[in-house]
Amino acid sequence: MLEFRYDTQLLIEGKGLDEDAIREGILAASEGDSLLVAGDDELIKVHYHTNEPWNTLRFCATQGEIYDIIVEDMDRQSRGLDG
Repeated sequence: MLEFRYDTQLLIEGKGLDEDAIREGILAASEGDSLLVAGDDELIKVHYHTNEPWNTLRFCATQGEIYDIIVEDMDRQSRGLDG
């Protein structure tokens, strides 16, 4: 059994984006692991394993326009099912 079920990935586009602030906001919004926040002040890539992807999406949407959103169920994938 996985501790954090959902692999959440997205891009944030905006102006004056701050990687550190986004990282801290995601961690405050929901518990998880394997967090990656990388980019520059106009485009940030986020990758996060969490049980509450909706909280990650909600927070990220406050930082800029979010798109290329992927939420995969890693538990289903581990059982050979579509994620």
